[in-house]
Amino acid sequence: MSDRPLLPLLHDVQRAIQDELHARLSELGWAEIRPSHGCVFGGVEREGSRLTDLAERARLTKQSVGEIVSNLEGLGYVERIPDPDDKRAKLVRLTPQGEEVQRAAREIFAQIETEWGERIGKQRVAQLRETLEELSLLPPLVLERAA
Repeated sequence: MSDRPLLPLLHDVQRAIQDELHARLSELGWAEIRPSHGCVFGGVEREGSRLTDLAERARLTKQSVGEIVSNLEGLGYVERIPDPDDKRAKLVRLTPQGEEVQRAAREIFAQIETEWGERIGKQRVAQLRETLEELSLLPPLVLERAA
C-alpha cells in the first residue's frame, strides 16, 4: 500500500481517464476535443444552461468557461440561444454534433469502467463508485469545522 496522499492518487486516475477518453474521441474523428471542454459537455443540460451555471458546476470563472464556450461554438459543438425565462440572458446548448460527442464520451466512460472491472474486478469498481458517490454527497469539511 502506498503512503501517497489520496488527492494525488485521485488526480492520477482522473488524468488517466481523461487521456483515454480523448485518445478514443480522437480515433473517432474528434481530435479537436480537449479536456477543458469537459466543463461544458459534462455540465450542460439538454435544454441549455446559463454560462454562470456551467462555471459554478465546473468551479471555474465565468470568463474561463466563456472562452471554452466560444471555442466550442466556433467548432460547431454548441450554440447560444435566448433564455426563455430572461430575454437578456443566453443559454448554451449542444448542437446535434455536440450531442453526438457527448453521447460518444458517455459510451467511452462506460467502456472504461467495464474494462476496469475486467482488470481489477467488477465488485471493486462497484465499491469504488459507491464510495465516491457517498463522499460526493458529504458536506465540505470546512462547513463541519465552522459549525
